[in-house]
Amino acid sequence: MIVTSFVVLAALFATGAAVTAFAVPRIEARNTAQGRMVDVTGGRMHVVELGTPRPGEPAIVMIHGASGNLEDLRPLANLLKDHRVILIDRPGHGYSDRPGGAWDASPAQQAKLISEALTKLGVSRVVLVAHSFAGAVATAFALAEPRRVAGMVLLAPVTHPWPGGIAWYYTLTATPVIGAFFAYTIAPPIGMALLPKVVEAVFAPKKPPPDYAERTHASLVLRPSEFLANAQDVAGLLDFVKQQSPRYGELKMPVAIFAGDSDDVVSVNIHSRAFAKQALQTRLTVLPGVGHMPHYAAPQLIAQAIEKMVQAN
Repeated sequence: MIVTSFVVLAALFATGAAVTAFAVPRIEARNTAQGRMVDVTGGRMHVVELGTPRPGEPAIVMIHGASGNLEDLRPLANLLKDHRVILIDRPGHGYSDRPGGAWDASPAQQAKLISEALTKLGVSRVVLVAHSFAGAVATAFALAEPRRVAGMVLLAPVTHPWPGGIAWYYTLTATPVIGAFFAYTIAPPIGMALLPKVVEAVFAPKKPPPDYAERTHASLVLRPSEFLANAQDVAGLLDFVKQQSPRYGELKMPVAIFAGDSDDVVSVNIHSRAFAKQALQTRLTVLPGVGHMPHYAAPQLIAQAIEKMVQAN
């Protein structure tokens, strides 16, 4: 019985590894990099630049959340092309390198690399637009370089500690050795099967656009290296916001938050409302009947808020 079980497991993992090796090059061929690479310490960051810079205006910098890449925010960026808009893949996601490996899971380190890339692009002042996980990145950026940040627009942001933990597969994948084995064998095939359900869950109770996964290159997260990076990000996030969240009262720039009252991924009460109580120049808009993707539910409203913040500086 033990030998039989071992053989079955070995066959399962071998099959998963073969499927992964076959699928990854095809995922990348279907979802090619759309921007340019910018050198940072130890590697390169992938950015897409849209619009036209206006003298004296801060650039709009958009930072995506977990399990995604810069393409998730492109529809919102397309509404703002009268201004300079920069979309950026976080380290290890999309086509950005992760030069520090697991060290780059820290939102503070990601903010540092993003800041370095922006400096290379000649950007001095920014309005940060950040979704979900990137709420911790944007606030880390603003705390480290407050004079550089003209304002922030946070979309269903993660900012504070939450009760409980994280999904088992993040913990497993973030575990040294075991996690890499999981990511390079059975995780991608399982992810391919579950991806449509995951997309539905983040948009619930609304329906996702029918072409969302294809248009946003969502399957890139199933590549083993990115799957590992994503798990490391999420696994370290709770400890990070425990340390960072007491500092939000230091933030003096204007902040606009958009969150859905039906968000089952990132609680509006634990995060957005708590942040608004600490950072006094915060305006919170809670969207009724909206889940974790407010930038798809109310893109025009959010674009207007971003534009107003840009023009005020």
